[in-house]
Amino acid sequence: MTEGNFVDYVKIYVTSGRGGKGSTHLHREKFIEKGGPDGGDGGRGGHVYLKGNKSLWTLFHLKFVKHMRGGHGGDGGSSRSTGHDGEDKFVEVPLGTVVRDIETGEILFEITEHDEVRILAQGGKGGLGNWNFRSSTNQTPRYSQPGLPSQELDVILELKVLADVGLVGFPNAGKSTLLSVLTSAKPKIADYAFTTLKPNLGIVAYREFQSFVIADIPGIIEGAAEGKGLGHYFLRHIERNSTLLFLVPADADNIKKEYDILLDELRRYNPEMLDKDRLVVISKCDMLDDELKAEMKQQLDVDFKGMPYLFISSVAQQGLTELKDKLWEMLNVEDDKPENSHNI
Repeated sequence: MTEGNFVDYVKIYVTSGRGGKGSTHLHREKFIEKGGPDGGDGGRGGHVYLKGNKSLWTLFHLKFVKHMRGGHGGDGGSSRSTGHDGEDKFVEVPLGTVVRDIETGEILFEITEHDEVRILAQGGKGGLGNWNFRSSTNQTPRYSQPGLPSQELDVILELKVLADVGLVGFPNAGKSTLLSVLTSAKPKIADYAFTTLKPNLGIVAYREFQSFVIADIPGIIEGAAEGKGLGHYFLRHIERNSTLLFLVPADADNIKKEYDILLDELRRYNPEMLDKDRLVVISKCDMLDDELKAEMKQQLDVDFKGMPYLFISSVAQQGLTELKDKLWEMLNVEDDKPENSHNI
């Protein structure tokens, strides 16, 4: 998926169908002069639905859709004929889509399961025909109900990627390179900051045909809370990750300091992110010899005080098996048969 095709934010105006009006018809037939009321009911207006689709990873198919409309209900007819129901509109969205009202900012609902269907705008109910209003004291009602109007609202669809592991790190920490060697994803890789401008997803193949999903989030810098760099715009994509992988390059001036800055930016965005499992990974370790690595381990044992950390090199393919084993262990520590695993 190219960066231009990844769309995670769209605004759409939604209109359901209005209900059809009831009929005020009076029955007329040869030899029957006063047949009485027989006006039918109006049809229901069409609903607008959102439906979850696990095969979708982006809102790109809705990028140029500005208006969703349900069909209008048909009017009632004679002989108690009910008008046709308006055509329902089904819109498929990726899992993790959040629906927000533009005016109030309120979250209406979110789609998290495959084939989950939720009504976004409900069609108007059809009006009753005059046949419903007949009585012993009102045998010829000459009135009926109009159909209920349609619902109209402006909504924002936001995608929060559903991935098991989220990569967190400064620009040029090696996140995209790690994603490219662990998965079949082809993220943009270059020797300058902010090469990743959109989140990238990849499926990590594991033993016995198991797998898990990993997300590469655009780099965070100090001051992102104030809008520096790319700000916090993409951090919503790791709100649902169960494990956060902090990637810090081995040539960093102070590994613990970089980790603390990243952790503080996450805290300022959403304090609940600090409750997630964390793994610190030291990247670009092919430049370290055994002696230097041993010295770094002594310091890291003091700095992280029991928090798990690993040394890897994406380019040299070092430590990647241990990394996958550790991530799998963290993802499945509570479940014998975890729900967050994926068959491939």
